[in-house]
Amino acid sequence: MSNSDCVVGIDLGTTYSEIGAFVDDQVQVIGAGDTKMLASCVGLSPTGELLIGEPARNQELLYPERTVRSIKRKMGSDETVRLDGRMFTPQEISALILRELAEWARKRLGQPVKKAVITVPAYFSDAQRNATREAGELAGLDVIRILNEPTAASLAYGYGSEERRTVMIYDLGGGTFDVSIVTIERDVTEVLASHGNNQLGGDDFDQLLVDRLLGEFRDTHGIDLSDGHPAAYSRLWWAAEEAKRRLSFEPFVKIREETLTTVDGKPMHLETEISREEHEEMIRPLIESTLDSLSRAMDDAGKKPGDLDAILLVGGSTRIPLVSRVLEERAGITPHQDVHPDLCVALGAGVLASRLAGREVDRVLVDVSPFSFGPSYLGDRGGVPYPHCYHPIIRRNTSLPVTRTDRYYTSFPYQTAVELDIYQGDDPDALKNIPVGHFRIQGLKSTPELNTVLCRMSLDIDGILKVTAIEKDTGKSKHITIDNALQPKSEEEIAGARKRLQELYSSRAPELDNLFTIADEDKGEYQEEEHDVAKRPADAKPPGKEASPEEEPDVTSGKVIQLDPAWTEAKRDAASLLERSRGLLDRMHDEDKEEAIDLHEQIESAIASRDTEALSQACEALKELLFFVEGK
Repeated sequence: MSNSDCVVGIDLGTTYSEIGAFVDDQVQVIGAGDTKMLASCVGLSPTGELLIGEPARNQELLYPERTVRSIKRKMGSDETVRLDGRMFTPQEISALILRELAEWARKRLGQPVKKAVITVPAYFSDAQRNATREAGELAGLDVIRILNEPTAASLAYGYGSEERRTVMIYDLGGGTFDVSIVTIERDVTEVLASHGNNQLGGDDFDQLLVDRLLGEFRDTHGIDLSDGHPAAYSRLWWAAEEAKRRLSFEPFVKIREETLTTVDGKPMHLETEISREEHEEMIRPLIESTLDSLSRAMDDAGKKPGDLDAILLVGGSTRIPLVSRVLEERAGITPHQDVHPDLCVALGAGVLASRLAGREVDRVLVDVSPFSFGPSYLGDRGGVPYPHCYHPIIRRNTSLPVTRTDRYYTSFPYQTAVELDIYQGDDPDALKNIPVGHFRIQGLKSTPELNTVLCRMSLDIDGILKVTAIEKDTGKSKHITIDNALQPKSEEEIAGARKRLQELYSSRAPELDNLFTIADEDKGEYQEEEHDVAKRPADAKPPGKEASPEEEPDVTSGKVIQLDPAWTEAKRDAASLLERSRGLLDRMHDEDKEEAIDLHEQIESAIASRDTEALSQACEALKELLFFVEGK
């Protein structure tokens, strides 16, 4: 290939940047060694050495004043940044990043890189686009196309076909957010409308966690690390960023930072734990603010949720489970994230660059799980307890390899054993899915409090599924390995597995210890990903019969209690009312929506406490609200 034919695609990102090119007969993201993402960070060492990428990011801990990051937020402005006493424009800093990426490509391709497609957010102004083009020129690149990031994402997902499709691209990165409504037909992608916020992204989520850590350190030691402690502040920022990433896959994260500062020679440490729920409460207002942009883009495009064929997730921050949940609640569509969210835009830019270089490229090939996997649990269905509820931990179309963890609780004091039944499938009734494994963890800590048990699932590209149950307090664990988890099963195998499972369940009462139970009933939109799962004690004696629809286990006494039929019916009606109300949230004005959500919480609280009067009052108030909403 001649130099004139070599065209690369570049995602110049706020937090990380990537470069894609046609290599080994396919579009790939090119990296340095095992690294495919270049930290969008530039610095000068104390000796004057230029640092780009991870070395600059590492230096920020000790020399934040000698380091620049998130420069994309300043592109197109007259603002300059100081680096070791010298002033630089945003274009100059970005050019250094682009030049480093071009060097990565030169080493991989064996020839200099001269031409590039560079992506920008769809809502970028002319000034911001021109600044991006200028950065490319400063880096010695002929920028032959400035490509909108949502268009690049659609190319990566391979949505170009003869059939015309309407797709929402939801792009939440490290420092910017935009949502675009596009139509795709063959090789033509038309952006109908875009909206966004170039000051919203993962950096803002990090800042909320940093503020949380600063507050805890101040409350514990009486020292404000945000004032006059730059190195300690940088360490907290790093800790917050890592915690945010882990909380996308883990229900808890422990943060330990030793000797953040010293007072009179005494080192001051920080040790704390943050749960996913706490983090989601912090960032929920920011996530929900993106829905305003979503609504405006849909209105500008003249589209309704029912007109969408797909929602494609782009950007590392879309890994946060709350993002998918909020979008699914609003649009009624399960978002796609089967292309690496961090690499998606670079891959799409690489597709266009390869086509401009004369290559025939359809879409990016990725390994995804065709199935969902998760455990069964005892939960609430239609207002009554059901022992075979199911919710996946690993969802189908997730790119491989993947590891996910959910949190569960034991159900009784002094419980020392837990059993897990693992299924493959998507049906909320576990018995309609395929059982793939069963194991037992014993020797849990005997305590009067409920134990937290973590269920971790790891699935590799070879279809090997590893399931681990971990007692959170002690770290005690047990796991099984399920080979060929992705291998399709015959109808006979499926029927036989279900028959064996039915026989297993019919041989013992459903309240025994093999059943997962949601401890706090259904926590609705705040708790969809984390099921508080409980188990019966291994030595519990069966009552001699299965619980009828009018009965449920009582977590206080450990016995099956008889339910008032009127209460069962009230719970069922309340569940139906909640489902109806949640489906109308996007039609409500802000004040009505706030009132509805408050009533949802009152209803759920009344169900959890079995407060008949409170449940009746909250349901009546919600019915009255919906009467006016539906009448509009």
